[in-house]
Amino acid sequence: MIALLDHLVLTTRNIDRCIDFYTRVLGMRLERFGQGRLALLFGQQKINIHEYGRVFEPKAEVPMTGALDLCFLVSLPLTAVLEVLSAGGVAVIGGGAGAG
Repeated sequence: MIALLDHLVLTTRNIDRCIDFYTRVLGMRLERFGQGRLALLFGQQKINIHEYGRVFEPKAEVPMTGALDLCFLVSLPLTAVLEVLSAGGVAVIGGGAGAG
């Protein structure tokens, strides 16, 4: 069912230090997109950055600094994914719209 990791979300309290570490130390490239959104790019992967207290929707239910929010691309229609999750006893929070 899971085809790819689309991106992950990193929530930080210090956006400048976060960007410095991932760009200067690890060599990732900073991208600005949307309305003030930030991402770190490396190879074909992406880490979206959220600043604690100023996160974007959709987001994790309880975003905390240092936590990661994983966003997958799936090979099944959304209704089928929701059925698989339900059958596995997983509650879907936020409707499963997946617009992130």
